[in-house]
Amino acid sequence: MAYESQYPQEGLHRLSLEDRRQLTVSGVEEVESFDESGITMVTGQGTLVVRGSGLHIEQLSLDGGQLRVEGQVESLTYEDMGGRGGGGFFGRLLR
Repeated sequence: MAYESQYPQEGLHRLSLEDRRQLTVSGVEEVESFDESGITMVTGQGTLVVRGSGLHIEQLSLDGGQLRVEGQVESLTYEDMGGRGGGGFFGRLLR
């Protein structure tokens, strides 16, 4: 099944998590890093960090801003809000 962008508007961001095993994210602008324990991505709403185990990117379409991840999701954390307000804790720490 082809996964096409349902939300082509720039800046729109949505998360869908099913049974903590399948995560779908729209509004993805860039994937900064990934391994089986974590994925860091830039979205229209800030940097999103997904932590878990056995994580793998099932599908990625940066043209449509869509990302689908499978594996055991343990946490979803935003590090900042797209550059507004000077960044989050990690942004200040890594400067």
